[in-house]
Order: sequence, then structure tokens, then C-alpha cells
Amino acid sequence: MMSELILVVDDEADIRDLLVFNLKREGYETAEAADGMTALELARARRPSLILLDVMLPRMDGLAVCRELGKDRSTENIPIIMLTARGDDVDRIVGFELGADDYVVKPFNTRELLLRVKAMLRRRSHAEGEDPMLRCHGVCLDPQAHKVTVNGSAVELTAIQFSLLKELMSNPGCVRSREELLGSGWDYQFEGYDRTVDTHIKRLRARLGEAADIIETVRGIGYRCKN
Repeated sequence: MMSELILVVDDEADIRDLLVFNLKREGYETAEAADGMTALELARARRPSLILLDVMLPRMDGLAVCRELGKDRSTENIPIIMLTARGDDVDRIVGFELGADDYVVKPFNTRELLLRVKAMLRRRSHAEGEDPMLRCHGVCLDPQAHKVTVNGSAVELTAIQFSLLKELMSNPGCVRSREELLGSGWDYQFEGYDRTVDTHIKRLRARLGEAADIIETVRGIGYRCKN
């Protein structure tokens, strides 16, 4: 079976070397880029399974790369973990708004980062053969095909958005706290904030368009799917 390809994008050679060494030791294939333009070209040419993307890059910064990948149907669903020395909530939210699935602040723990990579890939590729089709007010979610339609029209979701929608649609009428949604969406202990979930829910609603109101906000607690 072919190993999954991870694109490592960072302008610091020592960080790329560290990540590539550890990823290869875990059995992954790797590709490297030291600037944003090269990263974009490699992503389009090789369609990696996941991208580790630094924010501060020459030629084109990581946020711009994320934005461009999201505009291209061939790359818009590639999971992206942002790597950056910036730790402000604003920077996190901007990354999430542009389509990033996760956000790791430097200096990071390599083992934790590898766990995040594994969790992201497992969620993306896992074929849940016993899961039934989920339907709610015109929204249809097929766990086996990893597809979502709204009134018959296909809707493209990121891996995180798909997981959150599945969690909510699997429990119609039940309130899911932000902590529960963090657990179902990220699959590991995540030092996240309520705004992390809120940002992804906002993006998910935007993707659902006319069906956005199936996700209801329960003030002070979390979210639920219409029954």
C-alpha cells in the first residue's frame, strides 16, 4: 500500500529536516518547500494527503497559500495544519477562516504534532462501513463516500467540517458542548478555545448555504442539529 504524502512547508531548514526525519520514521512519504510559491506548485502537482504549512514564508505567506488552495477544487479538501510562531487568537481565526484544519504554535512538541497528523489522516481516510446515511431537512451526509449534499447539490467540506456535521447530525435535537465537538472533530487533547469551534461552525454554515439553519446555537452551551 502506498504511504501517504505529507508536504512540509517552512523556510527554516532545521525545522523541515526535523519534521521530515520524524515523518519518514513513521512511514510517511514527504515533500518539502521553503517558500509559498513552491508549496503551492507542489500541492497542485502532487496532491499531498496533508500539508504542514508555516505562516511566515517568503514569496507568498502561508495564509495566502491556504487561500489559494481553497480556491482550487483539486486542492480545497487537503487537510492543512498551520505552523507558526504567532499565538494570537486573531491569527488562529484568520487561518481557520481561510480553510486551515488545525493550528500549532512554535516551538511545538514533535510527538504531539505527529499525533495530530495521524488523527487528521485517520479521520480523512477511515471508511466507516456500518454508518448509515444521515439526513436532516434537505441535508444528506454519506459517511462511507464522505459526501454531503444540500437538496441534491454536492457541498464540499473540509475534514473538520465533515466531522463536526456528522457529530451533530448523528445526534439530532441533542446539544453538543464545544468541548465535545472539539473531541469529535480533532480526535485528541487539543488546547483550543471556544472560538476555535465557533469559527469552524461559522464556516460550515456558510458551506451549507440555504440549509445553514439546521445547526442551532444553544447559548452558553454549544450547538445542536434540528430534529
